[in-house]
Amino acid sequence: MPRVILMGPPGAGKGTQGEILASEWQVPKIAPGDIFRAEIKQQSDLGLKVKAYSDSGRLVPDEVVIEVIEARLRQPDTASGWILDGFPRTVAQAEALDSLLSEINQPYDSVINLDVPDQFLIERLKARAIEQGRADDTEEVIANRLEEYNAKTRPLLEFYGDKVQQIDGKPPMPEVTEAIKKFLT
Repeated sequence: MPRVILMGPPGAGKGTQGEILASEWQVPKIAPGDIFRAEIKQQSDLGLKVKAYSDSGRLVPDEVVIEVIEARLRQPDTASGWILDGFPRTVAQAEALDSLLSEINQPYDSVINLDVPDQFLIERLKARAIEQGRADDTEEVIANRLEEYNAKTRPLLEFYGDKVQQIDGKPPMPEVTEAIKKFLT
């Protein structure tokens, strides 16, 4: 089964595609945000630490995110494959991931980038905010998220270089899923 790093800007469909593919391939979808939300709900030490960062408007530091991903990738269910969604987000995280994957002998098979132009993403995220009643997802907030993505995460495309497979993320979800599966098979 594949080990895939799924990349793309906010609203590109990473979470949805990750869920679909993980279910079809019977491998875990590993997303730091999902792990953090579960830990916060359980009020674990990690959850309390993460909540303190988010409550103060700060990003969870790389070392905490890396620690969480390392613990998750060392669990037995990852031996047959995995999909990383939302990690790595920075070059420092990618370097740490490369070291970890080498150490646990689980090299990634593919880096898939869902490519969607910013203006298309803004319209998609505004529509999603209306559908889901997310009043905090204003055009300004969305633009800030895309700006942060372009500054911090887009450089990963250069880091991974020719290992990145670009997939057009604009078509309807089933078409994007098929394009990813076609590339991976």
